[in-house]
Amino acid sequence: MELEWLIFGAVVFTALFLDLFVFHRNPHKISLKEALLLSAFWIALGLAFGVFVYFDRGYDRAVEYFTGYLLEKALSLDNIFVFILIFSYFKVPEEYRHKVLFWGVLGAIVFRAIFIFAGLELIKHFHWVVYIFGVILIVSAIKLLTTEEKEFHPEQTLVYRIAKRLIPLKPHNGDGRFFIKEGGRLYATPMFLALVFVESSDIMFAIDSVPAILAISKDPFVVYTSNIFAILGLRSLYFAAAGVLPLFHYLHYGLSFILGFIGVKMLLSEFYKIPVEVSLLLIGSAIFLSVVASLVVKKKESNNA
Repeated sequence: MELEWLIFGAVVFTALFLDLFVFHRNPHKISLKEALLLSAFWIALGLAFGVFVYFDRGYDRAVEYFTGYLLEKALSLDNIFVFILIFSYFKVPEEYRHKVLFWGVLGAIVFRAIFIFAGLELIKHFHWVVYIFGVILIVSAIKLLTTEEKEFHPEQTLVYRIAKRLIPLKPHNGDGRFFIKEGGRLYATPMFLALVFVESSDIMFAIDSVPAILAISKDPFVVYTSNIFAILGLRSLYFAAAGVLPLFHYLHYGLSFILGFIGVKMLLSEFYKIPVEVSLLLIGSAIFLSVVASLVVKKKESNNA
């Protein structure tokens, strides 16, 4: 194993250790101030690793890293909407939500590795897979743009039915435990079901985000590290943004543009390679403009009310 992978593993392990055994040693409701400070910490860590990529692999790989990081951060905002629905439906107490997200992130680290390296191998041996990925992203962009929000009914999903069949469920959260034992029998709590849905939602989002980041870079180290550092800060971002995300009415337009652009980039890759710097600029601009538009409209609505 190369030294850079060892450094990456050491940084991630240390950060997760601090997060679980220092920052959140005792379960508690995370305040907005704490969430913002933790978000700043994870963002600074992700950007600092980008600087390491620059000195280790050069300018081109560093630009790819920052573009991939920003792309995954943007797409992960959509995950937060889903997390809000999951925690609300299963009535997970606020002081235990970080625990669910922590274990969800550990699962995401494993599943993203599988998807990313499988995707890279597919592209390596079957180049035409790039066009399938491009079509998937364009379809996802159209779906995001045209699909209306629906109510969340997990009990109607296959995931819920399988989990319920495999292990009996208890209606209470068992003081922050995923499982409780009563009468010599093991039961799953709503917290466990929330974790299952957090993991399954990340797998579904990976169908979009992994092909998208593979359009930015084919370097396994750059692709995986940028993806993971963006995901690591998702928990703190949830607590910082959960209260204000509903204000961003036009965010889905920006995300739709990003997915569509990356899809087109993949379809054109054989004929014209769009510079990574252009991708970085367009992704950043799409996020910025959609957020600004949302805030401006919200302010006008408040003034007219």
